[in-house]
Amino acid sequence: MLCVNITYAGTQVLYRVIFTTARIIMELKKYFETAQGTGILSTADAEGNVDSAIYSRPHFFDDGTVALIMADRLSHKNLQSNSLAAYMFIEEAKGYKGRRFTMKMIREEKNSDQIPALRRSTRKYSDEEEAEDKYLVFFEITEERPLVSGG
Repeated sequence: MLCVNITYAGTQVLYRVIFTTARIIMELKKYFETAQGTGILSTADAEGNVDSAIYSRPHFFDDGTVALIMADRLSHKNLQSNSLAAYMFIEEAKGYKGRRFTMKMIREEKNSDQIPALRRSTRKYSDEEEAEDKYLVFFEITEERPLVSGG
């Protein structure tokens, strides 16, 4: 199930609607292929201590999952004890445009063979960064909202 905010006649209403997962994922995949901006992932540990970190745009898969590439740092460690996360994407555009997701981690792959092909960055990584374990962390989106809600 995906929650969607819809504004009708100036009133914002939250609808809980079951969509065809493939269609939603295709729309989000298309959006993130062209959108430029900054992604922020927020996680919390089992005690509720919150962390936010800059992340790249998410990767979308045909099975309806979303993935981020993570090093074994605080965000990844938090997900080991609390699978819930929030992702916010702020577009490089005039005004406040972007997307917000509430997500739940469903699995991860340590040093996945998919990671090199998924990397969008052309930056050079230091030897220390290259030696670190990398995780391809998969989430299901439980709620999607615009960056700024009216109300």
